[in-house]
Amino acid sequence: MKETPLSNCERDFLLKAIEEKKRLDGRQTYDYRKIKIVFGTDFGCCFVELGKTRVMAQVSCELVAPKDNRPNEGIMFFNIELSPMASPAFEQSRQSELSVKLNRQLERCLRNSRCIDTESLCVVSGEKVWQIRVDVHMLNHDGNLMDAASIAAIAALCHFRRPDVGIQGDEITVYSPEERDPIPLSIYHMPICVSFSFFQQGTYLLVDPCEREERVMDGLLMIAMNKHREICSIQSSGGIMLLKEQVMRCSKIASVKVSEITELISKALENDKAARKAGGRCGFAESMPQERITALKKDETAVEMTDVSQRAEDIIHKAEATPQTSQPLVVPVPGVGQVGQGLSNSWGIEEDEHDTEEDINSDEEEDDKETKMEVEQNKHKQGGKGDVVEISDSEEEDVVILDPETADPKDKSTSSSSHQKGPAASKKMRQKIKGHI
Repeated sequence: MKETPLSNCERDFLLKAIEEKKRLDGRQTYDYRKIKIVFGTDFGCCFVELGKTRVMAQVSCELVAPKDNRPNEGIMFFNIELSPMASPAFEQSRQSELSVKLNRQLERCLRNSRCIDTESLCVVSGEKVWQIRVDVHMLNHDGNLMDAASIAAIAALCHFRRPDVGIQGDEITVYSPEERDPIPLSIYHMPICVSFSFFQQGTYLLVDPCEREERVMDGLLMIAMNKHREICSIQSSGGIMLLKEQVMRCSKIASVKVSEITELISKALENDKAARKAGGRCGFAESMPQERITALKKDETAVEMTDVSQRAEDIIHKAEATPQTSQPLVVPVPGVGQVGQGLSNSWGIEEDEHDTEEDINSDEEEDDKETKMEVEQNKHKQGGKGDVVEISDSEEEDVVILDPETADPKDKSTSSSSHQKGPAASKKMRQKIKGHI
């Protein structure tokens, strides 16, 4: 699933606010968001909140064979997981370009800077060494994942304790925490990443960009530094060219931020150590009542609830009754509903029925008039030859002789038969004429 792109209005609004040296969350240009560090119940588990960005780091260890080129040194392995829970744009199955970029930057920041004594992780030279694995999981993405991941990783490494090992001949014995106290790692210094975002080709600079600011930025500069002002790694991304003065200014800002974050990590470690030594609540047991595990903590808003019922009654009395716009339903029989009972029918069904009956009667009268007119016209046309009326049809032709005296002698039989039949024959003939018409 792809992330929803920013609209042009949002992009213009963000850039206009940056030009006026304003940020969405009210911070200044060089301000960091609030950082919160919480350690888990087990050693080596650390939660870091950088504003709304949440990251969890877990450190584990395993006895493995050393590398051929470094038989006396332990192995450091880093893995960053971008969970779909953090952002809809992250996919679970495949490794994205962002995760590869974060993995490489974290390795350069912690492993290549030699912040941990890897020779102290050797158990038997050329045979067994400790492999330290650091898994970083993104729980919520709100920008600046690299800074949050570096803080969580170095804090988890400082909090981690590896099991003690005993060697007797060719046998290697790993003792449990109940048998022997675990041993902390040898850490020389704590490198921490600080990110700088540039806008409008390096004209404007922001520290600790949020997720929306990262979408509209032109370039990003990440500097990994320790509290001794030693630059461990530096990386620039984006299509901008930075001047030497800009890089120097960013390094000075990073030295101040790194010293503050290092003090915060040291204080969090001391508080956790004191809580474990005193036997008090620590880890998840302490963080669960404060809702730090399942959801982001939200500040409660006080609401006045003393006279709510009285205010509600006053509003009801002052409100006007709603006008009745439609006629209520009439239920003559239970289970049967009828709309508009007693009103005149507006569908026009009865009127149509009357109209159809009148149309049929008028058509019949017109047909009768037309037949009479045709008969009279034929009489006038045949007036000189005798009163003979011929009515023709497509199927058959009948000749009716009304005056037998003017007819031919050959047709006497026909005329006599017609006179013999009398009024019945004339009635039958009229019905036949009407049927043809």
